[in-house]
Amino acid sequence: MNRSARNSPTRRECNACPRAVLRLLIVVYLSLCGVTVVSAQQKGQYVPGQFGLNAGIVPDTGFTYENLALNYSASTLNDANGNKVAGITGTYAFWVDENILMYVPKHKFLGGYFAPWISLNVANGSLVGDIRGGNLSLNGGGAGFADTLVAPLYMGWHFKRADVSAGYAFFAPTGRYTFGASDNVGSGYWGNDLISGTTAYLTKNKGTSANLFIDWEHHGMKRGTNETPGQTFTTEWGLGQALPLDKDVHKLLQLGFVGYDQWQVSDNGGTISNVPARLIPHYSVHAIGVQTNFIAPQRGLSFFFKYYGELNSSARVLGRTIVFGGTYTLRIPKPEPKSSQ
Repeated sequence: MNRSARNSPTRRECNACPRAVLRLLIVVYLSLCGVTVVSAQQKGQYVPGQFGLNAGIVPDTGFTYENLALNYSASTLNDANGNKVAGITGTYAFWVDENILMYVPKHKFLGGYFAPWISLNVANGSLVGDIRGGNLSLNGGGAGFADTLVAPLYMGWHFKRADVSAGYAFFAPTGRYTFGASDNVGSGYWGNDLISGTTAYLTKNKGTSANLFIDWEHHGMKRGTNETPGQTFTTEWGLGQALPLDKDVHKLLQLGFVGYDQWQVSDNGGTISNVPARLIPHYSVHAIGVQTNFIAPQRGLSFFFKYYGELNSSARVLGRTIVFGGTYTLRIPKPEPKSSQ
């Protein structure tokens, strides 16, 4: 964003900022972000809570399908200082169902495995809000095909005591979006993400693991506006223990603690309601929770459930996240050894 003196606010404008920014924050969050997972100026496109345990592990070679359902709900809006904004009641909630397809070839590349993937997403959300003393009530709802996340360049490496993955992904604005509409299910802008995951094994048998996932988002300009959402940095972590359910280790139960942290790390660009968007406070949120997995390695099957309670947030809503789903890998058969002549 241009930071020249020409675009700087005057002292008079700055004196009016706190009240104006608070109202903008409310309007942006409750009317623009309304019912969509990724459509708001005040939210990044990546929804935290998707990684946790096994964050750095790329599946076995073959085709992998994962279905991930994520539900988020909140009834509290916090200001830039992390305090609840008085006079606002209501609920903000959404569901997103992700259908993730990954292909891992059997041949190594750069010492690891090339693992491109795509996430096809369907979202459904609702908003009911009321601002006391302001004679303003907000309602909205919408459902449909949301933005698509594609990772065309993604690699995974298997080491003796760690699994590591890293790559580039982008959000394509395939979801329905119209500026000012209350039923959007898309963001209206492109996003570019640098992502990585690490699973470090703390014990020799790999039963105990520490996990970290990182996503750095850079956003384009929102369609139909001059607004450019600020960059977002997300970390997700997990500490887990796997327990065999049979003597042959064909079935595993994995339990652990997980969490996520998300920050806006650069100013918004453009204007909202004739006010420089950079004056809107940067948002952040922090959550902790639990995860349980059932894994059948021989069958290429796994199922997971996660619950996160958000501990604090600033310039955004405060709520809870529930995630559950399953993964199936259709392995590529290994070639049979050639018989000697």
